[in-house]
Amino acid sequence: MQRKSLWLLMVPAVLASLALGGCVVAPPRARVVAVVPVRVWVPGYWASGHVWIDGHWRYR
Repeated sequence: MQRKSLWLLMVPAVLASLALGGCVVAPPRARVVAVVPVRVWVPGYWASGHVWIDGHWRYR
């Protein structure tokens, strides 16, 4: 009987200490791969006011 009462007191005590301990277990974050800017060609076009904009490279 004494072992049962000890068990019945220890289980809630351990659970309470785990609940109130403040330790948060979270899964590890996924690694974020750095994205390298890609050069893209922008073709020439007519802008407003009949202005021709030459083609040029820009970074995306």
